Amino acid sequence: MTSTGSASAGSAVAADGDRWVPDPDSTWQYQLSGDVDVSVPADVYDVDGQETDAAVVRALHGAGRHVVCYLNAGAYEDWRPDAADYPADVLGEPLDGWPGERWVDVRRLDVLLPVIAARMDACHAKGFDAVDPDNVDGYLNDTGFDLTGEDQAAFNTAVARLARQRGLAVGLKNDVEQVAQLEPHFDFAVNEECLAYDECAEYRPFVDAAKPVFHVEYSEPTADRCARAARLGFSTVFKELDLGAALRRC
Repeated sequence: MTSTGSASAGSAVAADGDRWVPDPDSTWQYQLSGDVDVSVPADVYDVDGQETDAAVVRALHGAGRHVVCYLNAGAYEDWRPDAADYPADVLGEPLDGWPGERWVDVRRLDVLLPVIAARMDACHAKGFDAVDPDNVDGYLNDTGFDLTGEDQAAFNTAVARLARQRGLAVGLKNDVEQVAQLEPHFDFAVNEECLAYDECAEYRPFVDAAKPVFHVEYSEPTADRCARAARLGFSTVFKELDLGAALRRC
Protein backbone atom coordinates (compact mmCIF):
# COMPACT_ATOMS: atom_id res chain seq x y z
CA MET A 1 0.00 0.00 0.00
CA THR A 2 1.34 3.44 -0.88
CA SER A 3 1.62 6.42 1.42
CA THR A 4 -1.05 9.10 1.38
CA GLY A 5 1.38 11.91 2.11
CA SER A 6 1.17 12.26 5.86
CA ALA A 7 3.62 14.56 7.62
CA SER A 8 6.98 13.01 8.44
CA ALA A 9 8.09 12.62 12.03
CA GLY A 10 8.88 15.97 13.63
CA SER A 11 6.98 18.02 11.04
CA ALA A 12 4.36 20.36 12.44
CA VAL A 13 0.93 20.31 10.87
CA ALA A 14 -0.03 23.91 10.19
CA ALA A 15 -3.48 25.39 9.93
CA ASP A 16 -4.20 27.20 6.69
CA GLY A 17 -4.46 30.52 8.51
CA ASP A 18 -0.83 30.15 9.67
CA ARG A 19 0.59 30.03 6.15
CA TRP A 20 1.79 32.94 4.07
CA VAL A 21 0.18 32.99 0.65
CA PRO A 22 1.18 35.42 -2.13
CA ASP A 23 -1.03 38.30 -3.17
CA PRO A 24 -2.44 38.05 -6.70
CA ASP A 25 -0.57 41.20 -7.79
CA SER A 26 2.84 40.10 -6.47
CA THR A 27 5.85 40.54 -8.73
CA TRP A 28 8.41 37.75 -8.92
CA GLN A 29 12.00 36.85 -9.69
CA TYR A 30 12.96 33.36 -10.89
CA GLN A 31 16.64 32.48 -10.43
CA LEU A 32 18.01 28.94 -10.37
CA SER A 33 21.66 29.51 -11.32
CA GLY A 34 24.47 31.67 -9.96
CA ASP A 35 24.61 33.56 -6.69
CA VAL A 36 21.20 34.93 -5.80
CA ASP A 37 21.02 38.64 -6.58
CA VAL A 38 19.03 39.98 -3.63
CA SER A 39 18.80 43.47 -5.17
CA VAL A 40 16.28 42.57 -7.90
CA PRO A 41 13.02 44.46 -7.28
CA ALA A 42 10.44 41.70 -6.79
CA ASP A 43 7.98 40.75 -4.07
CA VAL A 44 8.64 37.02 -4.40
CA TYR A 45 11.88 35.17 -5.21
CA ASP A 46 11.80 31.60 -6.55
CA VAL A 47 15.25 30.07 -5.93
CA ASP A 48 16.84 26.64 -5.60
CA GLY A 49 16.10 25.17 -2.18
CA GLN A 50 19.28 23.13 -1.84
CA GLU A 51 21.74 25.70 -3.17
CA THR A 52 20.28 28.71 -1.35
CA ASP A 53 21.32 28.91 2.27
CA ALA A 54 19.38 30.31 5.19
CA ALA A 55 21.42 33.53 5.24
CA VAL A 56 20.16 34.43 1.76
CA VAL A 57 16.58 33.70 2.80
CA ARG A 58 17.06 35.94 5.85
CA ALA A 59 18.52 38.71 3.69
CA LEU A 60 15.54 38.56 1.35
CA HIS A 61 13.12 38.60 4.29
CA GLY A 62 15.01 41.61 5.66
CA ALA A 63 14.38 43.37 2.35
CA GLY A 64 10.67 42.64 2.58
CA ARG A 65 10.67 39.74 0.10
CA HIS A 66 9.08 36.31 0.36
CA VAL A 67 11.02 33.29 -0.81
CA VAL A 68 9.89 30.19 -2.71
CA CYS A 69 11.92 26.98 -2.49
CA TYR A 70 12.37 25.32 -5.89
CA LEU A 71 12.61 21.54 -5.73
CA ASN A 72 12.34 18.80 -8.31
CA ALA A 73 9.36 16.63 -7.37
CA GLY A 74 8.66 14.63 -10.54
CA ALA A 75 12.19 13.97 -11.75
CA TYR A 76 15.48 12.66 -10.40
CA GLU A 77 18.69 14.72 -10.54
CA ASP A 78 21.91 12.78 -10.18
CA TRP A 79 23.80 15.66 -8.51
CA ARG A 80 21.45 16.09 -5.54
CA PRO A 81 22.74 14.84 -2.16
CA ASP A 82 19.71 12.55 -1.76
CA ALA A 83 20.10 10.90 -5.17
CA ALA A 84 20.84 7.54 -3.52
CA ASP A 85 17.33 7.57 -2.02
CA TYR A 86 15.85 6.83 -5.45
CA PRO A 87 15.84 3.09 -6.22
CA ALA A 88 16.49 2.08 -9.81
CA ASP A 89 12.95 0.85 -10.38
CA VAL A 90 11.44 4.35 -9.96
CA LEU A 91 13.78 5.94 -12.52
CA GLY A 92 12.50 6.37 -16.05
CA GLU A 93 13.58 8.08 -19.25
CA PRO A 94 15.95 11.07 -19.33
CA LEU A 95 14.47 14.54 -19.57
CA ASP A 96 15.20 15.83 -23.04
CA GLY A 97 17.83 18.55 -22.89
CA TRP A 98 18.55 18.22 -19.16
CA PRO A 99 21.62 15.99 -18.55
CA GLY A 100 21.52 14.01 -15.32
CA GLU A 101 17.73 14.21 -14.95
CA ARG A 102 15.29 11.33 -15.32
CA TRP A 103 11.55 11.10 -14.93
CA VAL A 104 10.29 9.16 -11.91
CA ASP A 105 7.33 6.85 -11.47
CA VAL A 106 4.88 9.12 -9.66
CA ARG A 107 2.71 6.13 -8.77
CA ARG A 108 5.38 5.17 -6.21
CA LEU A 109 4.21 7.49 -3.47
CA ASP A 110 5.75 5.16 -0.89
CA VAL A 111 9.22 5.97 -2.23
CA LEU A 112 8.87 9.51 -3.50
CA LEU A 113 6.87 11.27 -0.80
CA PRO A 114 9.39 10.66 2.00
CA VAL A 115 12.16 12.14 -0.21
CA ILE A 116 10.04 15.17 -1.08
CA ALA A 117 8.94 15.59 2.54
CA ALA A 118 12.58 15.67 3.67
CA ARG A 119 13.36 18.31 1.08
CA MET A 120 10.41 20.39 2.25
CA ASP A 121 11.56 20.01 5.85
CA ALA A 122 14.92 21.45 4.76
CA CYS A 123 13.14 24.34 3.01
CA HIS A 124 11.13 25.03 6.15
CA ALA A 125 14.24 24.91 8.34
CA LYS A 126 15.92 27.53 6.14
CA GLY A 127 12.94 29.84 6.51
CA PHE A 128 11.39 29.54 3.06
CA ASP A 129 7.78 30.66 2.74
CA ALA A 130 6.66 28.37 -0.08
CA VAL A 131 7.69 25.58 -2.41
CA ASP A 132 7.74 25.27 -6.21
CA PRO A 133 7.67 21.52 -7.02
CA ASP A 134 8.86 21.06 -10.61
CA ASN A 135 8.18 18.45 -13.29
CA VAL A 136 4.70 17.50 -12.12
CA ASP A 137 3.37 16.78 -15.62
CA GLY A 138 5.22 13.56 -16.41
CA TYR A 139 2.06 11.87 -17.68
CA LEU A 140 2.23 14.17 -20.73
CA ASN A 141 5.83 13.17 -21.48
CA ASP A 142 7.79 10.08 -22.48
CA THR A 143 8.67 8.96 -18.97
CA GLY A 144 9.09 5.24 -19.61
CA PHE A 145 6.05 4.59 -17.40
CA ASP A 146 2.40 4.16 -18.31
CA LEU A 147 1.18 7.13 -16.30
CA THR A 148 -2.37 8.47 -16.41
CA GLY A 149 -3.80 11.85 -15.59
CA GLU A 150 -5.28 10.30 -12.46
CA ASP A 151 -1.83 9.08 -11.37
CA GLN A 152 -0.43 12.56 -11.86
CA ALA A 153 -3.27 14.32 -10.07
CA ALA A 154 -2.91 12.00 -7.08
CA PHE A 155 0.82 12.69 -6.90
CA ASN A 156 0.44 16.44 -7.30
CA THR A 157 -2.26 16.60 -4.64
CA ALA A 158 -0.11 14.59 -2.23
CA VAL A 159 2.86 16.92 -2.83
CA ALA A 160 0.65 19.96 -2.17
CA ARG A 161 -0.54 18.36 1.05
CA LEU A 162 3.04 17.83 2.24
CA ALA A 163 3.76 21.54 1.72
CA ARG A 164 0.67 22.74 3.54
CA GLN A 165 1.34 20.38 6.44
CA ARG A 166 4.62 22.24 6.90
CA GLY A 167 3.06 25.69 6.80
CA LEU A 168 4.39 26.34 3.30
CA ALA A 169 2.48 27.81 0.40
CA VAL A 170 2.68 25.65 -2.72
CA GLY A 171 2.63 26.36 -6.43
CA LEU A 172 1.39 24.25 -9.33
CA LYS A 173 4.14 24.12 -11.95
CA ASN A 174 2.79 23.85 -15.51
CA ASP A 175 0.48 20.76 -15.81
CA VAL A 176 -1.80 23.02 -17.82
CA GLU A 177 -4.34 20.30 -18.61
CA GLN A 178 -5.17 19.78 -14.91
CA VAL A 179 -5.25 23.41 -13.75
CA ALA A 180 -9.01 23.50 -13.14
CA GLN A 181 -8.92 20.22 -11.19
CA LEU A 182 -5.87 21.05 -9.07
CA GLU A 183 -6.30 24.78 -8.39
CA PRO A 184 -8.07 24.24 -5.02
CA HIS A 185 -5.02 22.35 -3.71
CA PHE A 186 -2.48 25.06 -4.64
CA ASP A 187 -1.86 28.66 -3.56
CA PHE A 188 -0.34 29.95 -6.80
CA ALA A 189 0.71 28.73 -10.22
CA VAL A 190 4.08 28.82 -11.95
CA ASN A 191 3.94 28.65 -15.73
CA GLU A 192 6.66 28.44 -18.34
CA GLU A 193 5.89 29.83 -21.80
CA CYS A 194 2.11 29.78 -21.96
CA LEU A 195 2.32 32.64 -24.46
CA ALA A 196 4.59 30.61 -26.73
CA TYR A 197 2.26 27.60 -26.56
CA ASP A 198 -1.03 29.58 -26.52
CA GLU A 199 -2.05 28.04 -23.17
CA CYS A 200 -2.48 31.08 -20.94
CA ALA A 201 -6.28 30.99 -20.94
CA GLU A 202 -6.13 27.69 -19.04
CA TYR A 203 -5.02 29.61 -15.93
CA ARG A 204 -8.33 31.42 -15.53
CA PRO A 205 -9.21 29.27 -12.44
CA PHE A 206 -6.23 30.73 -10.55
CA VAL A 207 -7.03 34.29 -11.64
CA ASP A 208 -10.69 33.86 -10.71
CA ALA A 209 -9.65 32.54 -7.28
CA ALA A 210 -7.43 35.63 -6.73
CA LYS A 211 -4.30 33.46 -6.75
CA PRO A 212 -1.19 34.69 -8.59
CA VAL A 213 0.17 33.14 -11.75
CA PHE A 214 3.96 33.56 -11.84
CA HIS A 215 4.73 33.38 -15.52
CA VAL A 216 8.03 33.22 -17.42
CA GLU A 217 8.76 33.37 -21.13
CA TYR A 218 12.17 32.38 -22.46
CA SER A 219 12.17 35.09 -25.13
CA GLU A 220 12.41 38.83 -25.61
CA PRO A 221 9.62 41.14 -24.37
CA THR A 222 8.35 42.29 -27.75
CA ALA A 223 5.44 44.73 -28.08
CA ASP A 224 3.09 41.91 -29.09
CA ARG A 225 4.11 39.64 -26.22
CA CYS A 226 3.83 42.49 -23.74
CA ALA A 227 0.36 43.42 -24.98
CA ARG A 228 -0.79 39.83 -24.67
CA ALA A 229 0.79 39.46 -21.22
CA ALA A 230 -0.85 42.65 -19.97
CA ARG A 231 -4.30 41.19 -20.61
CA LEU A 232 -3.63 38.08 -18.54
CA GLY A 233 -3.44 39.41 -15.01
CA PHE A 234 -0.24 37.37 -14.48
CA SER A 235 3.13 38.38 -13.04
CA THR A 236 5.26 37.97 -16.18
CA VAL A 237 9.05 37.99 -16.54
CA PHE A 238 11.24 37.29 -19.55
CA LYS A 239 14.36 35.23 -18.83
CA GLU A 240 17.20 33.33 -20.43
CA LEU A 241 16.84 29.55 -20.22
CA ASP A 242 19.74 29.24 -17.75
CA LEU A 243 17.64 31.22 -15.23
CA GLY A 244 20.40 33.46 -13.98
CA ALA A 245 19.69 36.71 -12.18
CA ALA A 246 18.98 38.84 -15.26
CA LEU A 247 15.33 39.42 -16.08
CA ARG A 248 13.23 41.71 -18.24
CA ARG A 249 9.71 42.93 -17.76
CA CYS A 250 7.42 44.80 -20.08
